[in-house]
Amino acid sequence: MIGYIQGKILSLNTDTAIIVTSSGVGFDVLLSAAAYEALAGKTEGALYTYMQVREDGMSLFGFASTEEKEMFLKLISVSGVGPKMGIAVLAGMKAGDIALAIASNDVKRLSAVKGMGKKTAERIILELREKVAAVATEEGTKFVPEAKVSAGDEDAVVALMTLGFTRSESVKAIARAKENGATSVEDIIMLALKGM
Repeated sequence: MIGYIQGKILSLNTDTAIIVTSSGVGFDVLLSAAAYEALAGKTEGALYTYMQVREDGMSLFGFASTEEKEMFLKLISVSGVGPKMGIAVLAGMKAGDIALAIASNDVKRLSAVKGMGKKTAERIILELREKVAAVATEEGTKFVPEAKVSAGDEDAVVALMTLGFTRSESVKAIARAKENGATSVEDIIMLALKGM
């Protein structure tokens, strides 16, 4: 599988690029919005890639960063979302904005992506809400993998989520509660709630 490509940019538009490697082979790559921005105005460039192999051919999808590629892989893990839909989502929104939309249950924002219906947007949120977190950084919102939670803390996470908190908020509150000496699930939940 081709996971990374670097070379001369033979042609470039908002959807695709042809990148010629040092061996002289030109790869036709479908681009995310961030990948297009990373290549625009340059004669050479590099992309992280995902290769889809099907009976009727192969397609190569290009991303500006590993975080963006990771978001794409999460999107296509959702039932009914294929690579073409995944790249369409990333062509319309940055990875951090997708993570924020998922974390905040923003069906309207996700379903604004061309070709995506409300039901698909709802399925993406349902299946990925616990797998992504949106973290505000100085550069904007960035996608990061969700922090790992021990099996013992998972009960506390679920309890806080049923009270309306996001998974990300719950995980952070539980970490703070444990730092303050809470050990039992009940104590962790009580301290976490006080800290929210």
